Amino acid sequence: MSPTTPAGSAQRAGSAQEEDTMAVLDSFGLGGRTTVVTGANRGIGRALAVALAEAGSDLALLVRDPASCAEVEAECRALGVRTLAVAGDVTDAASVARAVDTIGEAFGRIDVLVNNAGACIHRPALEVTAAEWRQVMDVNVDGVWNCAQAFGRVMVEAGRGAIVNIGSISAVIVNRPQWQPAYNASKAAAHQLTKSLAAEWAEHGVRVNALAPGYVKTEMAPVDDPQFRQRWIDDVPMQRFALPAELGPAVVFLASDASSFMTGSVLVMDGGYTTV
Repeated sequence: MSPTTPAGSAQRAGSAQEEDTMAVLDSFGLGGRTTVVTGANRGIGRALAVALAEAGSDLALLVRDPASCAEVEAECRALGVRTLAVAGDVTDAASVARAVDTIGEAFGRIDVLVNNAGACIHRPALEVTAAEWRQVMDVNVDGVWNCAQAFGRVMVEAGRGAIVNIGSISAVIVNRPQWQPAYNASKAAAHQLTKSLAAEWAEHGVRVNALAPGYVKTEMAPVDDPQFRQRWIDDVPMQRFALPAELGPAVVFLASDASSFMTGSVLVMDGGYTTV
């Protein structure tokens, strides 16, 4: 079994009693595979794309404006992998379907989907408008669903694949003092959808897991703002926030054969925040 063997194929090719002789580090390799990353033009998405490129995966960067991915495209190509920015709106099922066709034609295969695109409105519940609620749900729930269904269909037909949904500890805690009820509800939905798809698609060789980060320094989360330090830093056992690049190895793990017997799981990376 080589690093380019599709995730899950070892289990289908033989019995559970057969010994897997792949070297440990080789099991993290993604050479020969194609990964789709949504919202890959900045922040966490950009860091995940670079990490997947370092692991050898070709990349399709699914964003609304492909021009916004020029820098990350160049960075990934410099790592020796094919990289293409593809136009697509995750909230529009027809747009996602067109992106599936474009990526399939360009790369010839789709092995991994990283559902990273996200939106957040920071506002107390009584002040959230109907439009703001819908904006968050459209991206964080419908967007995950649209992409998982469209790309998952390709994977189920191929009998192999891995989906990684970027969730959040906000699915299981309530963030304070910056209130964000829609975001919290949307991430809880994404976690449960992860489990539902994992159970349904396991027999087809498609694994579905989620990564639930804690506080990460991005444009969306002002984690270094002094007014949030008590709740977002001091309450974290590790006494710090994460940087986007720290999430990369975990996504490589979930996308690769290193996690071949793992599906329906939510991997928490929060510096210990949810332990206390």
